[in-house]
This record gives sequence, C-alpha cells and structure tokens, in this order.
Amino acid sequence: MTAVAVSARALRRVPPTAWAAFVVVAVVAVWAVAAPWIVPDATAQDLVLGVTPAGTPGHLFGTDDLGRDILALTVAGTRSAVLGPLVIAAGSTALGVVLGSLAGWAGGWLDALVGRWTDLVLALPGMLLAIVVAGLVDGGYWVTVALLVVLFSPADIRLVRAAVAAERGKPYIEAPRVLGVPAARIVVRHVLPNVRPVILANLFLNVAYGLVSMSSLSFLGLGVSPASADWGRQLSDARNLLFTNPAAAIVPGLLIIAVSTAVNLLGDRLADRAEGVAA
Repeated sequence: MTAVAVSARALRRVPPTAWAAFVVVAVVAVWAVAAPWIVPDATAQDLVLGVTPAGTPGHLFGTDDLGRDILALTVAGTRSAVLGPLVIAAGSTALGVVLGSLAGWAGGWLDALVGRWTDLVLALPGMLLAIVVAGLVDGGYWVTVALLVVLFSPADIRLVRAAVAAERGKPYIEAPRVLGVPAARIVVRHVLPNVRPVILANLFLNVAYGLVSMSSLSFLGLGVSPASADWGRQLSDARNLLFTNPAAAIVPGLLIIAVSTAVNLLGDRLADRAEGVAA
C-alpha cells in the first residue's frame, strides 16, 4: 500500500467533528493574522447611522449604537480575543513542564516546595484575584495575560508532576539511570515524550479556558480599552442592544463558544494521535 493510499485512508477516519473544529480554528487564525487587511476600518464610527438590525444593506449583522459594523468589529476583535489565550496557554504549560518535571523527578524538598506553591495559588479565587489585581494596578491587556499565566500554572504543574512521577519508576527509565545518563537528558529524551499526550491535551484546554477568562474580564471592562475591538468587550457593549440588534451580542458570544469547543476537540484529537505514536 502506497503512502498516498495510507494518508487518504487516515483522512477518511477523521471524524466530522474534528474537520469542523479544524475549519473553525483555521478561519479564526486567518482573521487573527489578516484582520488589519480584511477590515482596515473596523472601529470606524457612524453616529448618524447608529444602531441597525441584522440584514441591513451593507451590514450583514447590523451595527451597534456607534454605527460600527458588527461583522467587521468581530473580525477585528479576533486578534485580541485569541492572542492572549495562546500566550496564557503557552506560558502556563511551560511553567508546568519545568516545575512539574523538577518536582516529579527530584521529589524530596523540591517536590514539597513546588507542592506548597501550587496549593497556595489554587486556594486563591482565581477570577476574583484577577479582577482585583487588574483593577488595582490599572493593568492593561498584557498585565492581565501575565496574571492569568500565573493563575493557570498550578494545575499544569500538578498534572506534569504526577505524570513524570508515574514514569520515573518504570523499567525503561532504570536502564539509562544505571548507565549514568544525566537526569536532565533522561527527562527530556525519555520521560517527556511519554507524557506528551497529557501535556498536549492540557495545552489546548488551557487555550479554551484562557479564551473564556479573557473574554469574561473584557466583559467587565478589564484588559482591553473601551475603543478596542474584542469579543468580550462587544458582549458588554451589546447589553443595551438586545431588543434593537441582538446579533451584536449573539455573534461574538457564539464565536467564543465555537472556538473554545473547536480548540478542545482538536486538542483531544491531537493528544490521541500523539498517544498512538508514543505507544
């Protein structure tokens, strides 16, 4: 059987939900990268036009009370809506891999120290702390992102720590240890590839959680400025438009749900494939 036939057969085994998730993520990725060229004047106001319902000529989803096109505003808001969650997921996963690997492999006082740190952060009300800190320091978008990286990391640390500790005592690890292979090399070359499916699935889950968290903070007026295009900010601004143009709230709300679900589905699919390769 040729490689092309094998690839075609593998593609046919991909469930429709995975294809749908891929399409959603691909469209959002294009919007996030090319929004300045797709909708260069997304935040332009037309106070004379004001709010119009969906289906208005020239405005598929209508306009808001400032006369801004809802579709253009949604496309332009994609960058701030997804860039932060990607950084949050990458940062918290990196902290989780480093500290979780150290705690799971070394054990002892280092494990206890990392464990107490994660217990402390997990005991704090995460979103409430984010609201308070962002409000006190008058933090902008990236301050909020950095804060959420710290708040997301304890769950990642615990996950990686448990996975590494479970692998540490297995026979395939004992051989390089007996041969005197450095611990760092064993962890990087042997342990982490075997816990990669868990890390990968959690990475995508963090993107979904980060999207919801950032949108929630934007809805409350934190993280992004009032003039910025952002899905959470759109939801907040559309609260008074539910009876005049409900699409102003429905479109960004559905996108938050759709992207979070799609990212989660893709993460599960990629984790399953990684687990199959590792096996």
